[in-house]
Amino acid sequence: MKRSIKLLVLLAVFAMIVAACSSDSDDTTTTAAAGGDETTTTEAMSDELIVGVSWNNYNEERWAKWDEPDIKAALDAAGATYISADAGSSVEQQITDVENLISQGAQALIILAQDGTAIKPAVQSAIDQGIPVIAYDRLIEDPNAFYITFDNVEVGRMQARAILEAVPAGNYVMIKGNAADANADFLRGGQQEVLQDAIDAGDVVIVGESYTDNWAPEVAQTNMEQFLTELDNDVQAVVASNDGTAGGVVAALAAQGLDGVVPVSGQDGDGAALNRVALGTQTVSVWKDARILGKTAGEVAALLAAGTAMEDVPSMVKFTTPEGNEMFSILLSPQPISQDNLDLVVTAGWISVDDLCKDVEAGSVAVCP
Repeated sequence: MKRSIKLLVLLAVFAMIVAACSSDSDDTTTTAAAGGDETTTTEAMSDELIVGVSWNNYNEERWAKWDEPDIKAALDAAGATYISADAGSSVEQQITDVENLISQGAQALIILAQDGTAIKPAVQSAIDQGIPVIAYDRLIEDPNAFYITFDNVEVGRMQARAILEAVPAGNYVMIKGNAADANADFLRGGQQEVLQDAIDAGDVVIVGESYTDNWAPEVAQTNMEQFLTELDNDVQAVVASNDGTAGGVVAALAAQGLDGVVPVSGQDGDGAALNRVALGTQTVSVWKDARILGKTAGEVAALLAAGTAMEDVPSMVKFTTPEGNEMFSILLSPQPISQDNLDLVVTAGWISVDDLCKDVEAGSVAVCP
């Protein structure tokens, strides 16, 4: 009876929150405190819900700073207990972590996959035991999992639009994400949609393209350095798929005196990237407010742990994967950030003016006094 009452309350609360968050992300942000340790386990009361979170690599700044605090807050508001594990970028460790979270009593799992294919047996094992799984931010090709992310194809479109507006014609380099992450190809597909007409017209020529192992900035930098050497610096634009890879690209360009000359895209709204946007060395960072993503995942996980069917989750949509699987999903709206609207991230409490405007000439950008 307690669980039935809790389930009804959770559904009602989530429905109200979803209605309030139906507008663009810049209208729906909430400030969260910094996160906690790599692994957190709390003794649960017998009637409490337990949700396990498997992080692929907790050392990446974003997860601890933005995503985790709002996952925890949402679970806490639902009366659910948070437990977690960090795989440290190890595919094998993440499989073990999922098994351990199940053994600790997790009634629902949120998995940020290091490798969306390699994790599938562990996901299937959880589902076979009646434990619902949320593929968090990165796709896991399993029709029985629930997928929560931002619309990554649209992120790719936004990146390409910003670069194409800055450079309507020229030699383009495409710096993609990790080949094992489906998001890399979602982004690349969106980018191609926007660039195709210019490519067909002969205005844009893609002269270099590479995946970036583990989205690592140093790998992106090395790849960009090689392209610049091969092309004798004849590059007019770079479509980089996230802010980490953009940072590597900008470092490679700076070594050739091309930073601030060659437009570069990114995504995530990382502090360093937003500072680069203000400085003019990065053209756009597509902001995916991770606080909303974490909050949504925590709320859905609590519902699923309490027994809600995936098809009954408020704001659920059907998502067809590249392999043709149909998954229950929630796709959130991203927001491109350029010099023209940097005030959005400041107003939302995402970054301070001091951090945003570090080393920026006063008055060169409206938000930097």
